[in-house]
Amino acid sequence: MGIQGWTFLIVGLTFALYIGIAIWSRVGSTSDFYIAGSRVHPVANGMATAADWMSAASFISMAGMVAFLGYDGSVYLMGWTGGYVLLALLLAPYLRKFGKFTVPDFVGDRYYSDTARVVAIICAIFISFTYVAGQMRGVGIVFSRFLDVDITMGVIIGMVIVFFYAVLGGMKGITYTQVAQYCVLIFAYLVPVIFVSLMMTGNPIPQIGFGGTVADGSGEYLLDRLDGLMTDLGFDAYTDGSKPRIDVFFITAALMVGTAGLPHVIIRFFTVPKVRDARISAGYALIFIVLLYSTAPAVAAFVKTNLITSVNEVEYAEAPEWFHNWEATGLLQFDDKSGDGVIQFHADPDINELWVDPDIMVLASPEIAGLPNWVVGLVAAGGLAAALSTAAGLLLVLATAIAHDLLKRTMIPTMKEKTELITARVTVFFTVMIAGYFGINPPGFVAQTVAFAFGLAAASFFPAILMGIFFKRMNKEGAIAGMIAGIVFTASYIIYFTFINPEINNAEYWWFGISPEGIGTLGMLLNFAVALGVAKFTNKPPVHIQELVENIRVPRKMPSSSDMKKKKPNKPSGSNPE
Repeated sequence: MGIQGWTFLIVGLTFALYIGIAIWSRVGSTSDFYIAGSRVHPVANGMATAADWMSAASFISMAGMVAFLGYDGSVYLMGWTGGYVLLALLLAPYLRKFGKFTVPDFVGDRYYSDTARVVAIICAIFISFTYVAGQMRGVGIVFSRFLDVDITMGVIIGMVIVFFYAVLGGMKGITYTQVAQYCVLIFAYLVPVIFVSLMMTGNPIPQIGFGGTVADGSGEYLLDRLDGLMTDLGFDAYTDGSKPRIDVFFITAALMVGTAGLPHVIIRFFTVPKVRDARISAGYALIFIVLLYSTAPAVAAFVKTNLITSVNEVEYAEAPEWFHNWEATGLLQFDDKSGDGVIQFHADPDINELWVDPDIMVLASPEIAGLPNWVVGLVAAGGLAAALSTAAGLLLVLATAIAHDLLKRTMIPTMKEKTELITARVTVFFTVMIAGYFGINPPGFVAQTVAFAFGLAAASFFPAILMGIFFKRMNKEGAIAGMIAGIVFTASYIIYFTFINPEINNAEYWWFGISPEGIGTLGMLLNFAVALGVAKFTNKPPVHIQELVENIRVPRKMPSSSDMKKKKPNKPSGSNPE
């Protein structure tokens, strides 16, 4: 069976599984729709969190960026992995203890202000749409290559699938679909790299093979060979970094603290029954995440070595079949500048005749290595699982922000539960449409686009959440001013260098040598400075809010959901709008 046949079969089976789970887990209440009724087991939630977290950027784009950036690409590995540790230890348990559905819900009640809630809603929408654009682009790339459709049609197919199970199953359906998607994506990621590691180094463990010698008996280390290949072509050595140190630090920090402010990840910790379960599920999620992240550097080194050796200085007419397959998508291009029909891959743009989109590297890896067709189809299914799992989580955050936080909690507090559920489902439809547009017209590569979303989260949510938990003196005026200052500054910087003046998007023109991917760290520092300055010269929070902050941090047994149902709920502190 050919590649397309295997892809149709494996992708079709996985899609049938996802839709079947959505039908099985269809919901009828807002609690199930928003947070799966807070009844998800910690292990299942750990898998779902890992799938939600490991998006198209992690599966499709991260290793590709590392393959092309080499040492500099380590910022993505360090930032995203370290960020999850920060979230799991510093914020998640306290937010679960607070007991709100969403980040805007937390901000609105903690800062006793509907204005703060609305600002947080706007930030959540802005962040989520930026993030989901990367996921939809990933879906389009997979379909364009393996189902023989263009990227636009691929995005539309992904939109239909996500809409179906997000609307039908809500968070409950998404959670159990994400458990299945994690199993698919991690299997699809590990199987090819294990084969490739065996072929190239004789070691089935990619993490060890990556640092070992090649299997041709020369005794040469794989990374030494790759360094030699790169320098022969005029590039910097693969293991050397060229980014300014300050930019490496700022990108890593932005990815780390941005992780701790991502609303679609934070909401996962509300789906478990207890605070203790939130901590446990965070631990499981970290284990599941490490399986992929510790493997990504090996994937990058293997595929970059195979790419150079398989096409450089090869006659175009004799190029491998995979080369022409990917060329048809427009994501790989050959420009015969010399007119000799031989592919020249070189650092000098006047000599270079090959352009490769970094986002195809993981998907093309099995074909480049000559693995069986069923492995290629499996990788396609894994890429779709990664993109769709995160897209679904993001779309639910958008629906929740609009239907629950904006309409129910702010504008129409008398809205009935049935009406709210219908509104949330209608909102998913419109957000899918907008997300699809951004997937067709993305602002950059998948990992780059996602990095922008992390920067926006770092500059807006992280300071508000951190000070909301650990600094009881922080008031509504400070939090509102800080969030606005942080996200406006960061978004303006990104838009200016990415859209308005992309031709000057380089270190020569960046402020302090900080790239748009790293500017979220500076935005975060601005948020802290503005928030603390404004809070210092305005009134302290009410006494009951200060006591609430103290209670969040005090370890104590929380009442179960059944106990909460027996007790009449107190009037929320955020019910007194300004």
